[in-house]
Amino acid sequence: MDDTIVLEGTVEDIIFQNKENWYTVFNFNSDDGDEVTCVGTIPQLSKGESLKLSGTMVIHPSYGLQLKVDIFEKVVPTNAAAIERYLASGTIKGIGAKTAKKIVDKFGAATFYVIEEKFDRLVEIKGINYDKALKIHTAFCAQRDVRKAMLYLQDYGVSAAMAVKIYKKYGYRTIEIIKENPYRLAEDIIGIGFKTADSIADSMGISKDSPNRIKSGIRYILNMDVADGNVFMPFNNLTARAEEILGADSETVEHCLKELQIEHKIFREKVEDIDAVYTMQMYYTEVSAAKKIIELSFYHDEADLKSINEKIERLEDRSGIYLAEQQRQAVVEAMQEGVLVITGGPGTGKTTIINNIISLFDSMSLEVVLAAPTGRAAKRMTEATGKEAKTIHRLLGVSYNDNDNAKQKFEKNEEDPIDADVVIIDEVSMVDMQLFNALLKAIEPGTRLILVGDANQLPSVAAGNVLKDIIKSEIVKVVRLTQIFRQAQESAIIMNAHRINAGTDPVMNEKGTDFFFVNEPYAAKIPQTIVELITKRLPQFTGVDSFWDMQVLTPMRKSDIGASGLNKTLQRALNPPASVKNEYETQNGVFREGDKVMQIKNNYNLAWKMLSETGRITSDGTGVYNGDMGIIKKIDSVNETVTVEFDDKRIAIYEFTALEELELSYAVTIHKSQGSEYPVVIIPIHSGPQMLLSRNLLYTAVTRAKKFVIVVGLRSAVKKMVANDREISRYSGLAYRMCSLYEFMAETNDMGRSISEDS
Repeated sequence: MDDTIVLEGTVEDIIFQNKENWYTVFNFNSDDGDEVTCVGTIPQLSKGESLKLSGTMVIHPSYGLQLKVDIFEKVVPTNAAAIERYLASGTIKGIGAKTAKKIVDKFGAATFYVIEEKFDRLVEIKGINYDKALKIHTAFCAQRDVRKAMLYLQDYGVSAAMAVKIYKKYGYRTIEIIKENPYRLAEDIIGIGFKTADSIADSMGISKDSPNRIKSGIRYILNMDVADGNVFMPFNNLTARAEEILGADSETVEHCLKELQIEHKIFREKVEDIDAVYTMQMYYTEVSAAKKIIELSFYHDEADLKSINEKIERLEDRSGIYLAEQQRQAVVEAMQEGVLVITGGPGTGKTTIINNIISLFDSMSLEVVLAAPTGRAAKRMTEATGKEAKTIHRLLGVSYNDNDNAKQKFEKNEEDPIDADVVIIDEVSMVDMQLFNALLKAIEPGTRLILVGDANQLPSVAAGNVLKDIIKSEIVKVVRLTQIFRQAQESAIIMNAHRINAGTDPVMNEKGTDFFFVNEPYAAKIPQTIVELITKRLPQFTGVDSFWDMQVLTPMRKSDIGASGLNKTLQRALNPPASVKNEYETQNGVFREGDKVMQIKNNYNLAWKMLSETGRITSDGTGVYNGDMGIIKKIDSVNETVTVEFDDKRIAIYEFTALEELELSYAVTIHKSQGSEYPVVIIPIHSGPQMLLSRNLLYTAVTRAKKFVIVVGLRSAVKKMVANDREISRYSGLAYRMCSLYEFMAETNDMGRSISEDS
């Protein structure tokens, strides 16, 4: 049954209007004599306008029956009285009630024709000179252009909210640009992908073998591959995917690839034995990062080992903490290398090394700056060192370009570098290629860069394999930590992490252990077992909070024991529906006040604030990042916004149209958990694809826990996971590029001098 309602009538009053996205609440007098409250995205709506509306009736919990507008059409009035009412509404800048009456008295039903085609005749009206007539004409045409563009886009199934985005980008040329090449939408508009643009193009009758379609499709495939973590795509993989997705023959695909190369939209190069195809952005990013890290590594101090060791010994005597051989080596190298990598698993003393490095540089009156990829990792670093650590984004001063959340820019760069003598970055395995390049740009040659991380962790969520590539290149100094210290040996979590990494099965359920296994042979029963653990058994045993301190980490997204299925189950158990809780349903599920959520993409433009207990703003800024977790505090159906308070107390407000950036986070994929620590980690392990049940995935999950690990599922599946040493493969050329650039730079540039020689 079709519940769509169509009404024609006049806007009686504007109750609310958001000037940014044109979400509007208004009272509407239908021609049938009924007054209806309407909600929807309608640009530049004014009181007195005539509309034709199409939508469905909904019941708002606070405001009652409303018409949710899906499609609208602004009806241009044709008789003099209606025209005067329209102009007097304030819709056209420069025309008020008195001026409207004068114009309509003069031109009658021809008023709109005069304003649009013969605007110079408006000077016949007392009080209107040529400049004012031109402004009235311009404002009227702008209204006409918006109306035409919105109606044009609605015909192709584009939502009103998305149509507003498109018009803001293209302006009066919207229809012209889309007719010429609808695939530009996929490149220019956040939220419109290739598939949507392709659907519009198909509706317009554009041929499937159109070069614009094939080229846009190729770029879409490359960008999707970057989103999957790869910096480049092998040529054969790309052409095969293009033929499959686009239905094009190989000759057409190769021809379009050559055109994209000529247009400098892609770059093709031999990387080791692979015919690699890059997006231009990723190619320039990789080249820039490789060049800069080599440049930084050339700057070093001449080693005075005696002096360095004396300083370390004095520090040891003061602190009472004596370094093991590998730890001492790391500290010594940090004192003399331009770039140093320190890598090791849990319990190998990375924090002790960082603290000693900071103390030594502080004693030399050198400025040390600390950072990590995520807010949680930065918070842990601050707690471990007693010195403030920032997120890399915050350290660099992230902002955005032209209201485009996907195009980040940083205040700190080559022209305005980070003010520091030493930069220490923790959890480097999480750092992606683009963020790493931005960081390197902001570090002056002569500033030491110390990269700390666990090379056995999963690679970054975004594109790149930075830590492993740097180690693989053998260009910069690497200190590998393998010794597990006595205190760490008392933790089954740490010992099992190292067992897993070595390919040995973990030891579980020993007396007094912090590592447990709950046998559940039936996958369908695992979700309910996890609910019982979280709500009943674990709170009593561990004494920690079910909501914030326990985190389910799963290898996969889909299925009942994947993140999507478990989130629905856990939402019902931990935050069930209630009359006092507002909800909002999206195509991916329901968001409810009180829900635990995670940001799943970087949004450099989203504003946030922090409040004192009295409600005063203590700080504010922009930028919410992939992996940030929080709780939904408020869902406002009138303003169509969701307020989220993140676990670092930042408060951000999302429009309903931006909710694709949020997911429930009662359960998250192991990949998304990188850089975080939780008191209790619960890991469901059963059957699944081999690529999702790998050793380093399990290793990463286990190392996220501080107090307890509980594995739920099959022991045989755990064994298979430990035995599967297949790592997530990444196509990345950083190591290759560092090696190929190193010799060239060393030979052609006089950069082998030490810092002491420069001073």
